[in-house]
Amino acid sequence: MAERSSVFDMIGPVMIGPSSSHTAGVVRIGRVGVRVLGGVPTNAQVTFYNSFARTYEGHGSDRAIIAGLLDFKTDDTRIKTAFDEAKSNGLSWTFRSVGNASTMHPNTIKLQLEREDKEVSLVGESRGGGLIKISEVNGFDAIFTASSHTMIITAEDVKGSIAFITGILSNDECNIATMTVSRKGKNDLACLILEMDSGPEKLTIDYLRNLKWVKDIIYIPDIDM
Repeated sequence: MAERSSVFDMIGPVMIGPSSSHTAGVVRIGRVGVRVLGGVPTNAQVTFYNSFARTYEGHGSDRAIIAGLLDFKTDDTRIKTAFDEAKSNGLSWTFRSVGNASTMHPNTIKLQLEREDKEVSLVGESRGGGLIKISEVNGFDAIFTASSHTMIITAEDVKGSIAFITGILSNDECNIATMTVSRKGKNDLACLILEMDSGPEKLTIDYLRNLKWVKDIIYIPDIDM
């Protein structure tokens, strides 16, 4: 099914320029990384692919991704001074570029982030108009935009687990818009990603997190909040 965009998507978000694809979308990818990690990283390795690999410096995507990793919003004027802000906040970074990754979207970024004793990775695509798609989280395939309530659940591949989790969420009247399931192998770790119109109660998240076969839960209310 073709992706649909509203007139507001085409106009783009309120943002610091020069481009919604190269700035606003990139900031949002960085902010997703902050939420997956659980806070602002102390170290980041950023890989720009394809079009981004050739233009990230001239179009400000380098400053935008660092601003996103500092959890700045798309209209934050500190995006222009993100490098100085990062140094003040103890964030170190390295940039890499890969110019010919034919299987990837033209505007793709991979983040490998560290904070204290935690490491995460994700791959994000800037789709235009400030819209993004996260296509990989910690080695698992993913499809989510972070523009609605999102839960990322890593768990053992237990029979009936998906039905159980969705049943629990239904008690909070969480209407599931999209669901992605990826696993490393049969009876191995699996990753369930749910996008919902509204979020669950904290008590529900805590209950799911304490199930013995659930390894980790990341809840992202809305990347622009």
